[in-house]
Amino acid sequence: MRVREITGPAGTLEALLDEPPAVAGVNEEGLVERGLAAGLRAAVVLAHPHPQYGGTMHTKVVYQTAKAFSRIGCAVLRFNFRGTGMSTGVYDEGRGEMDDFRAAIAFMRSQYPDVPLWAAGMSFGAWISSNVGATDSGITTLLGIAPPLSRYDFEAVRTSPKPKFFIQGERDELCPLKEMQEFYARAVDPKELVVIDAADHLFDGKTSEVADAIEDLFGDWNE
Repeated sequence: MRVREITGPAGTLEALLDEPPAVAGVNEEGLVERGLAAGLRAAVVLAHPHPQYGGTMHTKVVYQTAKAFSRIGCAVLRFNFRGTGMSTGVYDEGRGEMDDFRAAIAFMRSQYPDVPLWAAGMSFGAWISSNVGATDSGITTLLGIAPPLSRYDFEAVRTSPKPKFFIQGERDELCPLKEMQEFYARAVDPKELVVIDAADHLFDGKTSEVADAIEDLFGDWNE
């Protein structure tokens, strides 16, 4: 894990970058190789839940998600939105946070220019990441964990032809499973949904099952 500050549109964004051990290698000329040359599957940008309700890049599900992606060979950048933790700026009702996410994408694109870019997020972060990812031609895959479908507009995500993965708690009190099932039924393929039994919105006591679901969904999946 590397602790970083990346440049955002409102100043610096506090960030953590997880890389699989095999990502950085040395070639025959003694030069460091990264990305596909070192076996990296994807570069993932991961967004946290609503900052005004305690969400940060250290939220348990975000942490477990980052570790799960790293275990299957992905580099993962999680970061604090503006005004959260050590990140500068103030909350901007989603507009600025989408710009923060775009800055994080640009950073990962510069670090790993030859690997697929995936967008992932939890709750409020799922809205940010999925909408930015659906409209960014460089993002190939979307993951939404407990997306708040009735609170924000997910139409661009629903109609996106990109592969879409969703992880939902069976007893999510903020994003009811029925809403997810109705949204999923109307979403454009390809898509896949995993429901975690008896899990609430924060997956309290079930965060390891979210990690397991990510490894199951993406472990053998090829774009």
